[in-house]
Amino acid sequence: MVRAAPADRTPAELLAFGVVNLDKPPGPSAHQVAAWVRDAASDALADAQAKGWAREDLAVNGAAHAGTLDPKVTGCLPMLTGDATRVAQAFGEGHKEYVSVLELHADAPTDLEAVVAEFEGEVYQKPPRKSAVSRRLRTREIQDLDVLEIEDRRALLRVRCDPGTYIRKLCHDIGLAAGTGAHMGHLRRTATTPFDDTTLVTLHDLVDALRDWLDEDDPSALREVVQPAERALEHLPRVTIAPSAADAVADGAPIYAPGVIDAPDPGDVDGIVAAYTPNDAVVALGRLTGDPGAESGEVVALERVLV
Repeated sequence: MVRAAPADRTPAELLAFGVVNLDKPPGPSAHQVAAWVRDAASDALADAQAKGWAREDLAVNGAAHAGTLDPKVTGCLPMLTGDATRVAQAFGEGHKEYVSVLELHADAPTDLEAVVAEFEGEVYQKPPRKSAVSRRLRTREIQDLDVLEIEDRRALLRVRCDPGTYIRKLCHDIGLAAGTGAHMGHLRRTATTPFDDTTLVTLHDLVDALRDWLDEDDPSALREVVQPAERALEHLPRVTIAPSAADAVADGAPIYAPGVIDAPDPGDVDGIVAAYTPNDAVVALGRLTGDPGAESGEVVALERVLV
């Protein structure tokens, strides 16, 4: 079934296909936080169904976080609820931004800013031993690396980088290059495309919003805390398809040229695209494989069907 327009969805429909720009606290793992969000949303939806406020076919069977954070790390951890967990791959198409304390093992050298600047661009990294991925040497791009403040043996860094960049390893390597040695102190993620820290909400905000909805019949706070899952896809190139084509996609068909209303030039796209109906409801994620202006043929090969 193709969803209603994002602005027209009920609170229950938001929980079943939503995203929360969560401010992760220090202490719990990203997996633990996801479990708390899943349980809170699932219990609230069940209570709403018992009240007759929500369709019985809706469910929150899971929650997925967009890019893991270690237990001590805080900040931007977008949380996808219900069927929105299927769009998690979209976060591999953007960038991450962090603020980190660089703990030097001696007083900061006078040329520290110049040393740090040398790490902008492509860097080589090997994942740490405790990493969940294979420990093979790989490259990552550091788009911006700024020294915000220096005080004695500490420097405050702002890093904008590719997903999968290890800031702990970056701090270690900067310390070697500076000749002092260094390790990472506190780390906070301030952005993960397309979210940043200007719209963060806490776990308390989520629980309070669910309570207001269920106890006071006031969903206003919930609509601010839980956004339509389409919010997590705003950075992806967009393909608009006809409602009839969306119905075919729901039945497992790819997207063919006659059903495409608007699409970017394939030469301008490197990565996944999001397909929408004209009412701004997302239908699928995929990759452009053909000419949108052609009279026939496949245009988008589907990777995730979201209806």
